[in-house]
Amino acid sequence: MTQAERLTFLIEYLISENKELKSFHIPVEENARKRLLRSLMNIRPPKPVTKDFLNIQDEYLQGEKTEKGIISLADIPFVKSGIYLWQGDITRLSVDAIVNAANNAMLGCFVPCHGCIDNAIHSAAGIELRLECSRIMEKQKIEEPTGKAKITKAYNLPCRYVLHTVGPIIYGEVTQKDCNLLSDCYRSCLELAAEYQLKSIAFCCISTGEFHFPNEEAAEIAIQTVKDYQKKNPSDMEVIFNVFKDCDYKIYKQLLG
Repeated sequence: MTQAERLTFLIEYLISENKELKSFHIPVEENARKRLLRSLMNIRPPKPVTKDFLNIQDEYLQGEKTEKGIISLADIPFVKSGIYLWQGDITRLSVDAIVNAANNAMLGCFVPCHGCIDNAIHSAAGIELRLECSRIMEKQKIEEPTGKAKITKAYNLPCRYVLHTVGPIIYGEVTQKDCNLLSDCYRSCLELAAEYQLKSIAFCCISTGEFHFPNEEAAEIAIQTVKDYQKKNPSDMEVIFNVFKDCDYKIYKQLLG
């Protein structure tokens, strides 16, 4: 099967699951078809799927991963003891764990092709990630508390695990409680990574963007929390601050010296 044939199979399978999409017209242009597949994956609820679908999905996403290119820790500039800074797509990082800024439902983003990191990570990992998150939430029976963290497999991502944490949502002025909860997110992820004996963890800019935490203040909290943790818990765990926007790169570069 070629990548184009896998793409067609996956689209047709997902459309066949949804009666409302039976007469949906599949575009001819490749990028439009890729966006359609991502959209169909995004809106799919966590429900059983055939082994054939998973096998072909995994082959397709592995091919996409190779095409995007994989970034290892050796490719990332070293900043200071145990800390790295890298600007780019977090789904390309081949580290022990990447951090996902999730929401309280912890099932990924259901908005087709949304620009949030939650959507990007679930789209690159494949539908198994939502299925695993669903099993965790069914067992938990309550929404994921803000400031805590959960760990899952990474599936078709180049990392080994995904750490999911829910940051505070800012509606007005940033409060001390908001700052404490954001710090809890970083600390919870570090503690969970240590529990699983992970040696490298890449943090996204938790709670910025869709959750409206001011970027500079969020970066200050992130860096200070990591430094405090490293001081209290000396280890060989490497921490990567992953940024996507130019403004965040400038902030982190200045704060890290």
